[in-house]
Amino acid sequence: MKILTINPGSTSTKIAVFEDERMVWTGGAHHKTDELHRFATINDQYEYRRRFVLNQLENAGMALDFDAVIARGGLLRPLSGGVYAVNERMKHDLINAVMQHSCNLGGLIADDIAKKCGCPAYIADPVVVDEMQPKARLSGMPQLERKSVFHALNQKAVARKYAGATGRKYEDLNLIVAHLGGGISIGAHRKGRVIDVNNALNGEGPFSPERAGTLPAEELVKMCFSGKYTQKQIVSMIHGKGGLVAHLGSNDMITISAKAEAGEEPYRLVLDAMLYTVAKQIGAMYVALTGKVDAIILTGGIAYSSYCIENIREQIEYLAHVEVIPGENEMGSLAFNALGVLKGTLPLMEY
Repeated sequence: MKILTINPGSTSTKIAVFEDERMVWTGGAHHKTDELHRFATINDQYEYRRRFVLNQLENAGMALDFDAVIARGGLLRPLSGGVYAVNERMKHDLINAVMQHSCNLGGLIADDIAKKCGCPAYIADPVVVDEMQPKARLSGMPQLERKSVFHALNQKAVARKYAGATGRKYEDLNLIVAHLGGGISIGAHRKGRVIDVNNALNGEGPFSPERAGTLPAEELVKMCFSGKYTQKQIVSMIHGKGGLVAHLGSNDMITISAKAEAGEEPYRLVLDAMLYTVAKQIGAMYVALTGKVDAIILTGGIAYSSYCIENIREQIEYLAHVEVIPGENEMGSLAFNALGVLKGTLPLMEY
């Protein structure tokens, strides 16, 4: 099966072609800031990004003869995990999404190219996958409900791959999956559903290279009303300029890990503190699964760091088997999901 995968990011558009699960070509680029600044809104970038994808394929000599086109999912209404066919309702919600992000363009571009090919267009496991159990939604303030926003695409894909590699089904396992990247999300996967997970986008759970994670609430309120900061500045401190960036002025995990491993301060203390919050969140998900855990999977870019992995492993390995599947591999995850639908091993969902 020949599958085209599309992943629009804030400043980049990634493209790859797969034959089954084997990548045969990859393209894309980071877009120049001044090119994107020409557009007043994310939706205004649609034609620019669509043409970029088509030009990349044409320049690579890739004919539009795909069996499926699948894109990174956008900020849609909350939905269950799975592979979804792009339909008119989805396109409407992507265009009119409450939160504008370039990932909203993925399904729209996939639909256009799929029509040229006469093949289906899909998205899979967008960040708004919401399978949380009711009691996990409540916080101590009725006005502030906990939300499910996490790295669903990679978490679900590595969970399914681990299950397949061990001769079992994802739907038969209880897993804790920790996605360790610029943002960190840790989910409790019970029999194929993520019943609890921290909001990895805007302030809950571990702190990360770029995000502040859970904060002392009253102290945060005092900062907000101190008159020293605007709302935009506070939000930026929570995600984008929080975590390691706030402490160390950098999100370069290769350099930070090397300095921490060499015992250089404050790198060692700050990184160890971040990894401690990761271990604590894994422990929380262990409780969410009532201690019935088949494996703990560590994934994402930080999982390439032996220092980070061994630090976390020492704190959690007594809970369950620890499996390391490094990398984010979003393109491979998209191809994996499209292939599953084409072969009938994964169900096709309707939005």
